Amino acid sequence: MSLDPSTLGIGGLVLWFAVAALTIGLAGTAIARLADVIADRTGLGEAIVGAVLLGGATSLSGIVTSVTAAWQGHPSLAISNAMGGIAIQTAFLAVADITYRKANLEHAAASLGNVSQAALLVILLGVPLAALFGPNVAAWGVHPASLVIVVVYLGGLRLLGQARRRPMWFPRSTTQTVADVAQPEGTTATLSNARLYLGFALLAGVLVVAGYAVSQLGLAIADATGLAQTTVGGLLTAGVTSLPELVTTIAAVHRGALTLAVGGLIGGNAFDMLFLALSDVAYREGSIYHRFNVQEAFVVAMTIMMTGTLLLGLLRRQRHGVARIGFESALILVFYALVVAVIL
Repeated sequence: MSLDPSTLGIGGLVLWFAVAALTIGLAGTAIARLADVIADRTGLGEAIVGAVLLGGATSLSGIVTSVTAAWQGHPSLAISNAMGGIAIQTAFLAVADITYRKANLEHAAASLGNVSQAALLVILLGVPLAALFGPNVAAWGVHPASLVIVVVYLGGLRLLGQARRRPMWFPRSTTQTVADVAQPEGTTATLSNARLYLGFALLAGVLVVAGYAVSQLGLAIADATGLAQTTVGGLLTAGVTSLPELVTTIAAVHRGALTLAVGGLIGGNAFDMLFLALSDVAYREGSIYHRFNVQEAFVVAMTIMMTGTLLLGLLRRQRHGVARIGFESALILVFYALVVAVIL
């Protein structure tokens, strides 16, 4: 498929972009259902499976988009896609809160795993800002911050596993708290473990291919319209590659797997920080962290504020807010509106 704007035209590019977006949305919906079943069958729990398996799988399209853009010498698209994706995915939790009417989602889905993941994400988000304002150093074109992100992420996962096995903190159980318990499998009950994992892998492959298409179409749309790569990456490609997180979160909420819904988004955001590390490796012209522009640095700062607000919501656990949406969720939406305004 040629992505030359002069060949396809802006209408053709938008059409193919919509096809890629629909593919990501459908695959993301299906993969959420399989992740919930895997969490129940393995006994690992929704928070852990949401953070690692579901978060990683739904992030594949975004990883491919950022890494491809960095490899092709487009650091702004790579950075804005990664950071914009984390920002919009945090806002998705507020959207999920609106759809869950029994109580505020932060109250119902509070768990040690989700609180720990949110704290880990705040730490990870601080790394690129520290690298940006630190010395411009790189070994073989890779900044030390990329290694720090990987080490902190893996170390955080290890701590999450230890906390699950030997918890030292528990959220108080209320009538609105939804525990992480096995759900009836329904149509997936007849699937063997081998077929279950194979289906998950195939859907993950679809997300990879669709993510590559989104990266190429995003670049072509930027060329055809004259939009800045920060705008295209931060809003357009980030929004599309984040569709799996939106649909999987809403689907998990409707299935009653609230811990998986919240854990999948927060864990996916933490996993998405690996976008930058991999993009830094793929970008061959030096440290990608020193290619951040003002808007992209602002997005990182606002995402730290959004994640901190979510963390406070999980700790405060307000049962009901105005119009049955938590105060923290409403504030997150305000913060994301500021992100969009600055990018535009």
